[in-house]
Amino acid sequence: MNVEDGMTRLVLSVGPAHTLRDAAKLMSDRRVGAAVVVDDEHPGIGILTERDILDSVGRGQDPDTELVADHRTADVVFASPQWTLEQAAAAMVSGNFRHLIVVDGPEVAGLLSMRDIVRCWSGKASVGAGVAAQARA
Repeated sequence: MNVEDGMTRLVLSVGPAHTLRDAAKLMSDRRVGAAVVVDDEHPGIGILTERDILDSVGRGQDPDTELVADHRTADVVFASPQWTLEQAAAAMVSGNFRHLIVVDGPEVAGLLSMRDIVRCWSGKASVGAGVAAQARA
């Protein structure tokens, strides 16, 4: 089974000027644990995860003033839709993270989470079909 078989195609995209509270609300509303961060002023794609938000709040930072730009991960590991789920799981374990941005050429094709992999390996149907959701600021 490949990444494209288990990835979520409905990708939440946020901008660097969103506050952490804004991003958390968008992620919660869409029931996702990560958002792709697109910044028109900086090349590349970043990711903001629930862990990034949790770490900030745990340090006593104010989610109403902290910006996504200051908490996103910019050093992202990308997956190909053709990777096997075993390759994706190995990359996640090796890098100590739970989400991979899936790219097909220059485009974001989806996100793959540990939950998606477990769902595939347990025989549960994929729930990732859909179009991209964007909330860039």
